[in-house]
Amino acid sequence: VRFQAPVERLPIHPGGGLQLDPVQTLRHAPGHFFVQPGGLRQIDPLPTGGSGGGNRWRQRGRHPAQYIDLVLRRLFTTLTNQLPSQCLVCRRWPAEPVCSACLARFGTPRRRCATCALPVPDGVARCGACTVQAPALDACHAAVDYGYPWSAVLARFKFGQHPGLVTALAALLHRLPDTVTLLNQATLVLPMPLSRERLAERGFNQSLLLAQALLGAQRRQLDAQLLCRPVHRLPQQALTREDRLRNVRGVFAVAPESAHRLLQARVLLVDDVMTTGASLAAAAQVLRQAGAAQVAALVIARTA
Repeated sequence: VRFQAPVERLPIHPGGGLQLDPVQTLRHAPGHFFVQPGGLRQIDPLPTGGSGGGNRWRQRGRHPAQYIDLVLRRLFTTLTNQLPSQCLVCRRWPAEPVCSACLARFGTPRRRCATCALPVPDGVARCGACTVQAPALDACHAAVDYGYPWSAVLARFKFGQHPGLVTALAALLHRLPDTVTLLNQATLVLPMPLSRERLAERGFNQSLLLAQALLGAQRRQLDAQLLCRPVHRLPQQALTREDRLRNVRGVFAVAPESAHRLLQARVLLVDDVMTTGASLAAAAQVLRQAGAAQVAALVIARTA
């Protein structure tokens, strides 16, 4: 394709452009808008359900070139997914963004509290705090501790605008023996939402990407709109525990048009990092008030 004017690539979600190395650019190029003078053009999902997809798009007012463009981009995605990369941990080349050897070495599950995911000794089901006070979640599972090398990998994924790391991080979660059971038992899988301002700043919701990668093609349980965050607050990273609890008070809400789906639902929340658990607890409270029967959480990393 020859562009007659300079082209800027932006991520699918609202926000700034990706700063990627050459290999990562190739790996992520299919998931971008093309911006040319005159405005932003977004390609809608590929029509399914038999032949005549291009005709249906034409009837809906879309140009057939958009249909062809999407088919070519999906073919390009299939081909470029086979390209090698460099492991972020051991720097081995060629490898996946996080190679299988590093996943095995640094991603071994450990014994954790069943309701807050803090490390506990073998034979212990719950930590002392969860035994004394009723936990906010019915179950909580974390793949790893928030430390080397995962703190750097997650920072690059979340703040360095490298959404392509989601495949390796989903593989890390799938190393947990309970992940498949949690996904199968959940009637709703909800990513932790971002405020509109944070989404525009970051360009994507990392929790939504994780949920999509975990579910694969079977996404009937996934609802990215049901739990929302209409209130924008300061980032949680630099706050104390008490400030975190205050900071997330009243920030979550349930979309009224989808609230009926929560009645007696078994909800699984997906997030990247759990620190104090304040955000997950606040979200769980809102979901229970709307009728959810159970609320569990699945996170990549848990701080000690």
